[in-house]
Amino acid sequence: MLLAGLSACAAALLALHLVQRLFFPYFWQDLVYLLKVLHSGLRVEFYKRRGRVETVLDRFLAVAERVPDKTFLIFDGQSHTYRQVDRRSSRVAQVFLRHASFKKGDTVALLMSNEPDFVHVWLGLAKLGCTVAFLNVNVRSRSLLHCFNSCGASALVAGADMLGTLKEILPSLQEDNVSVWVMAKDSTLPGVRSVLELLEVVPDDPVPSHLRFVDNIKSPSLYIFTSGTTGLPKAAVITQFQTLKGAAGIWAFGGTSEDIIYVALPLYHSAASLIGVGGCIHLGATCILKKKFSASQFWDDCKKYDITVIQYIGEICRYLCKQPKREGEKDHKVRMAVGNGVRTDVWKEFLDRFGDIKMCELYGATEGNICFMNHTGKVGSVGRTNFFYKLFFPFELIKYDIEKDDPIRNKQGWCESVKQGETGLLISKISSTNPFFGYAGNKKHTESKLLCDVFRKGDRFFNTGDLMFQDQDNFLYFRDRIGDTFRWKGENVATTEVSDVIGMVDFIQEANVYGVAVEGHEGKVGMASIVLKPNESLNLKRIYEQVVTYLPGYASPRFLRIQEKMEITATFKQQKFRLVEEGFDPSVIADPLYFLDDSQKSYVQLTRDIYDKILSGHIKI
Repeated sequence: MLLAGLSACAAALLALHLVQRLFFPYFWQDLVYLLKVLHSGLRVEFYKRRGRVETVLDRFLAVAERVPDKTFLIFDGQSHTYRQVDRRSSRVAQVFLRHASFKKGDTVALLMSNEPDFVHVWLGLAKLGCTVAFLNVNVRSRSLLHCFNSCGASALVAGADMLGTLKEILPSLQEDNVSVWVMAKDSTLPGVRSVLELLEVVPDDPVPSHLRFVDNIKSPSLYIFTSGTTGLPKAAVITQFQTLKGAAGIWAFGGTSEDIIYVALPLYHSAASLIGVGGCIHLGATCILKKKFSASQFWDDCKKYDITVIQYIGEICRYLCKQPKREGEKDHKVRMAVGNGVRTDVWKEFLDRFGDIKMCELYGATEGNICFMNHTGKVGSVGRTNFFYKLFFPFELIKYDIEKDDPIRNKQGWCESVKQGETGLLISKISSTNPFFGYAGNKKHTESKLLCDVFRKGDRFFNTGDLMFQDQDNFLYFRDRIGDTFRWKGENVATTEVSDVIGMVDFIQEANVYGVAVEGHEGKVGMASIVLKPNESLNLKRIYEQVVTYLPGYASPRFLRIQEKMEITATFKQQKFRLVEEGFDPSVIADPLYFLDDSQKSYVQLTRDIYDKILSGHIKI
């Protein structure tokens, strides 16, 4: 009788297992992921009930106390333990506490390339209770000054290699009595103080703990700049809660304290700072920090440092796949890759070539209130959703008119969700539990990211600006961006900013900037359609000098198209749709076309030969 009962029980369990595998193949992976999300939420709630917030800085200090001699950062072959980083960041805090007027709640801008002192200054300022604004080191002149002013910063700390960039905006900063510091032993710029000089004479004693105390999880922790959809870069408000979520990303994918994490992306972006360095802190792991990404050194570094987790954007995977094949390419310890934006074909090629690496694709705008994580490794997907996820983070994919650049509304004025498998605009509901904090000091741009009265009167959604679709297994896939932004070299390019810069040239009447696809490349490359003023002639060298002086390399249009008149839409917006569709093929387009040639320091005529060499990869863009 007992044997029969056990047999029946075993048969039932087997049948249940088969049903689960057949109809719910991702049940256990979804469950593990959901439990991790709940664990993070409960931990935050635990600290809230105690009247405080556990920050990323708190977690760093806890790790530094628990394993002080463990290596936290390795940069250019030099190791920095958790204790050493703690002490040096305390010295930074002491410098600003004793020799500057920084106080709790101030915003301090940080203009530094990837180096250990970026982390030291970041943590040191956090110890004083300051909000830190990460400035993009590629942004120059007027745009950089705009970024600084938009986040309400009262001081600027620059890296030693940023003196040339700093010099361009220093007069304006000093007119506004901004406190300017540089991470160099000597300062050659008038009125700029040296941090390193003072670091040698201050103690590494901890600053008073009440300065870093945080009692509101929604209080700003960082400002990280994003191009958004229009205009100059905007300072996205990153709250304490968002920094905690970002830092938990690698852990949620299965990271442990034994991992060695490779960070070669720029620290001024959230991927490297929050997910990369923040993820190391969350785990108590080790970070290999690179000045910048190098495709030729990538796998050598992975072998040299026994790296187990790498970060990527789609372009990085493509660059690595384009490298000449070498012996032993699978001879490494990398087990997991965390990032976003890799194409399906590159994803497959990357795995075939470099081995069984768990690809952890994720999705999320810096300023957004929605994110997805592909915790199952489904090729091509940015993440997966289910009933429970939508319960906590409600979102929809709605019908969108690409040509009119607007959501489609029915006769009653409401938006409509697309059917499963159809492409739609991703929007995320805004609520007290799922807020959208917008941009610092820019109510207009914050409101421009909102969709109101979507399905009923009074509802509000965050407009991601991304077109996506959801398959029958509830996996989500990225399709394209809408509006006036495109992505190139891992950066968002705001077309209106580029148009403004080109429009400053005295012989140009109007410029229409957009992105065009180039076979074999991620994202879209910049192209500008230009109309000249009456009786003015084209000066290609002048345009070249303008864009390379005032725009970062990734935003400089690689192609020019000269038109007699600018096409506009029925709502008087510049027409981009047809221009994007036509691309840059000289055999298709009758208008004069030009290509940015750095070797000539000018734009040159885009011939069929140059066009073919671009497509074949013989000319790099």
